[in-house]
Amino acid sequence: MKAYGRDLSAFAAFLDGYYGGGEWKWAGVDRLAIRGFLAEGAKRGWSKRTMARALSAVRTFYRFLNVHHGIEVNPARAASTPKIERRLPGYLDRKAVDRLFELAETRAGEKTLRATRNRAILELFYSTGMRLSELVGLDLDDLDLVSDQAKVRGKGKKERLLPIGRPAVQALRAYYPKRDEVLREAKTPDRRAVFVGERGRRLTGRAVQLIVRGYLDAVGEGEDVSTHSIRHSFATHLLDAGADLRAVQELLGHASLSTTQIYTHTSVERLKKVYHQAHPRA
Repeated sequence: MKAYGRDLSAFAAFLDGYYGGGEWKWAGVDRLAIRGFLAEGAKRGWSKRTMARALSAVRTFYRFLNVHHGIEVNPARAASTPKIERRLPGYLDRKAVDRLFELAETRAGEKTLRATRNRAILELFYSTGMRLSELVGLDLDDLDLVSDQAKVRGKGKKERLLPIGRPAVQALRAYYPKRDEVLREAKTPDRRAVFVGERGRRLTGRAVQLIVRGYLDAVGEGEDVSTHSIRHSFATHLLDAGADLRAVQELLGHASLSTTQIYTHTSVERLKKVYHQAHPRA
């Protein structure tokens, strides 16, 4: 909201200059003024993302004027939104993944709740590619360690079944006894939750982020990767190995195939880098 406020202030200041300091009215602003505003932003070095947000702020403001002040014109409606280049998601290469799980397995040798739980979190993230919110929301009944599958509730409360790899199943089986010990001693245990803290309550999304970030920092991964990078790594490694794009789409729970296709760009960019480094006439 603060950013929208700054955008509208910048727009009003631009209009003061655009109309030569004379009197102007919101109803009299045309699309040429909108184009001029965006052109001025480009001269100032605004990114496409910033210009798209500013245009959205102006459009929203004119909708407000229409509802509350009867102004029917919306000059921002005809302006084209700057096309924002989608950032390639950060992900871990195979060696980084190996380092991550070597560390998790070493720490899990302590056989504490925290160490066994954290290994299970990392294994389940990478094994299934589920979202942070999906992992945090897991109940015990959602995991079937006999048929090796997980039931998750994604965006729009859509359910899907995900296969769980053998290492993740083993990590969960090692964690469950520690979880049971904590729940027996807790005053107000959350018996449904899969991942709990020392007091037997369900872990929050922020707590899981801090756990994963701690492991990523410990294996020397930089700021380009995050908790969500485990999901990106899951998809990228599947596609690198020849997995079908639509199958990966279903596993990730994407409504649109175009959302999944960004992972193919990641693979292509990686291959280009290898090509330019290795080919004698690249």
